[in-house]
Amino acid sequence: MSARAEPIRFGVIGINHGHIYGMADQLLDAGAELVAFFAPEDDLAAEFSNKFPQARRARSKAEVLEDDSLALIASAGIPNERAPLGLEVMRHGKDYLSDKPGFTTLQQLDEARRVQRETRRIYSVCYSERFQNRATVRAGELVQAGAIGRPLQTVGLGPHRLNAPSRPKWFFEHERYGGILNDIGSHQADQFLFFTGSTSAEVVASQVGNVAHPEYPGLDDFGDMLLRGDGGTGYVRVDWFTPDGLSSWGDGRLTILGTDGFIEIRKNVDIGGHPGGDHLFIVDQRETRYVDCKNIELPFGPQLLDDIRNRTQTAMPQAHAFLASELALNAQAQARSITRQRVAA
Repeated sequence: MSARAEPIRFGVIGINHGHIYGMADQLLDAGAELVAFFAPEDDLAAEFSNKFPQARRARSKAEVLEDDSLALIASAGIPNERAPLGLEVMRHGKDYLSDKPGFTTLQQLDEARRVQRETRRIYSVCYSERFQNRATVRAGELVQAGAIGRPLQTVGLGPHRLNAPSRPKWFFEHERYGGILNDIGSHQADQFLFFTGSTSAEVVASQVGNVAHPEYPGLDDFGDMLLRGDGGTGYVRVDWFTPDGLSSWGDGRLTILGTDGFIEIRKNVDIGGHPGGDHLFIVDQRETRYVDCKNIELPFGPQLLDDIRNRTQTAMPQAHAFLASELALNAQAQARSITRQRVAA
């Protein structure tokens, strides 16, 4: 086996969010080897070990960071702890894959940009709504092939079910999760940049509120933002109001408007229609059609491993990863409050 074909060995530090399972699976499916993980929480570690018995549980974070055989560290730790870990990872000469959000403050982002420039390591953020959704991947292929002409706007909707009793304490602490636009909204910021081809962008307006959950004062349960880039515009709405009657945790949708048609993605559920998830509808100058996406391959894992080997940026340009985070952070920081707002009679 040539050196180029040697499998990428990776470790995990921080398993506080369930996204770590999808992240690890995507890397394993691409041919990487999961070697070790560190988590101080015994209950979370037991569950992770049961799923990935090949990974040894390290006694400390340093044990994973100092393992010279590892090229990549993945993390879905508590959000405000992800960026400080990423700095350590890069300074240890390894590449980093963070769950979203990759940052909770603009100061963290500025420091990550500086250390990334110094170390030339990869600081990637797993925007799973794009990287792990087959319909969204197929939409990217269609847009790049010119199927709807020149993209003009994206409308991204990210509703979620709160399911409050199952959530850890940090989930309701604003300083730790970073706010709804920074957290969930980072998915939509990523997709806006990707589908419009924007390499520079700004937040035109944003608002957040806790409109129905006063028992959780640190929670944003609603947020939206308006974005403008050099390739198009975008609107984003995210919330924690998915009703129990829906068969999925959220009716996530993305609409991409082009000069010659539009695409709508129904990521998790097609209410009253097709079963399952990964639904794509396209309307062009000739017809309206449904596109079956169940057999679409997910390229992010293999591309990231190739980037680690070849020091390229095929999975996601570094500037894109940082800009998507910057937009979400700015939207959160600039947001007007609509908490329990009442319209005057």
